[in-house]
Amino acid sequence: MDIPTSFEEFDIVEIRFKGGRKDFFRNINRLDLTTGDAVVVDVPNGHHIGFVSLKGELVRLQMLKKKVDNNEEIRSIYRIATERDMEKFNEARDQEGTTMYRSREIIQMLGLKMKLSDVEYQADKSKATFYYSADDRVDFRDLIKKLAEEFKIRVEMRQISLRHEAGRLGGIGSCGRELCCSTWLTDFKSVSTTAARYQNLSLNPSKLSGQCGRLKCCLNYELETYMEALKDIPTVNRPLQTQQGDAILQKTDIFKRMMWFGYKGDNNWYPVPVERVQEILELNSKGVAVEALLVEPVEEPKQNEFVAQVEGNLERLDEKFKSKKKKKKKKKKKGADAATTQPEQAQQQEKAVEAPQPKKEKQERVQQPQDGELQEQKSRKQRPTRNRNKNKEGQEGNESRENREPRERRERREPRPKAEVQASGSTPEGTVQSQNGNNEQRPKKRSRKPFRGKKQDQSNKPPRNDA
Repeated sequence: MDIPTSFEEFDIVEIRFKGGRKDFFRNINRLDLTTGDAVVVDVPNGHHIGFVSLKGELVRLQMLKKKVDNNEEIRSIYRIATERDMEKFNEARDQEGTTMYRSREIIQMLGLKMKLSDVEYQADKSKATFYYSADDRVDFRDLIKKLAEEFKIRVEMRQISLRHEAGRLGGIGSCGRELCCSTWLTDFKSVSTTAARYQNLSLNPSKLSGQCGRLKCCLNYELETYMEALKDIPTVNRPLQTQQGDAILQKTDIFKRMMWFGYKGDNNWYPVPVERVQEILELNSKGVAVEALLVEPVEEPKQNEFVAQVEGNLERLDEKFKSKKKKKKKKKKKGADAATTQPEQAQQQEKAVEAPQPKKEKQERVQQPQDGELQEQKSRKQRPTRNRNKNKEGQEGNESRENREPRERRERREPRPKAEVQASGSTPEGTVQSQNGNNEQRPKKRSRKPFRGKKQDQSNKPPRNDA
């Protein structure tokens, strides 16, 4: 939105200097300023450089807050700072550190009881302001003469409080953040120990004091909230009278609305609500001693057992599963235990047979050996190898030795003639019938052990005795 034509911007601007110091100056030349611009302003006996911190109607409200009159005493702004002005300003700031250390040495030589905290040069190097703090009044007339001779400038001594000193130096507080006095807090209010007492804080100076050595400013932040909460909490000036003895107030929890009492000779503390304390105070004012601090609650009727069973008990389920232990698998023993495992195997085979099979597959019945057959199988397994060889010899004796062929001749059996093959409809060994009907000859398989020695006519050779 465009600014109305009849609207005139407030011609006073707030300027910020070193250490957070701020002052008001009039923009007589109607310069187009923005927040953060460096400007050259008029100061007594010279000029100085500052930075714009506030402009417009907010400056009018700030002047009303600080009770500054809009009169002719307000100094003016010369111009926006140039590069040459900023170079001289930076050179003056570089001299501040060496000047402060040298002036501290002079103060120790003179034996003055004061603490020099900071030095600020003007941009034109014609004047320097020395900020110090002291508990008592200090006579620094000799100090000003020696400082003027040493640095050849006009000297101004300004005493500041310990809170302002901490704000100028800055630092990190116990909360882990930058100090309030060096960031946003400008007005310092007095802080007393009553603020700590209302908040039930221990009166420990090491915990309640800040870096400046005074009570922390943040003690006043929550004081109003505590004052409102304490309106409903009764003040107990004397012990509560009970039949067990006098109960003494030990502690008060303001936001939980709970008060803790203890008896003489008893180290335990008993929490009592605020409403109950008010009732006891009213009865004690009438001369009645209470039986106990707390009223025992009325026991609620137990739930029906059926409802409890329906809702379920998780603990009962946990105990049920905890009682079960994993059974360890026993290793199979040889010998006597082998006989006991056979009935179990038989039962597993019966289950496998009884299991239904798909209709497409052929169902094959498994013939299980009966008890007599199991005993015969065991007796056969336990017979020695010699009996097996004798049975073999007996079976072989029944066969005619002349019908049997030797092993070598069996391995080298000659293929049958083609006429016999065609008559029988089968292919001889060593040939393969292709898809077209042609018989292809397959290479003969050689025996693993090649024949060594002269070939002999084996027709007259006596039959081999395998026994």
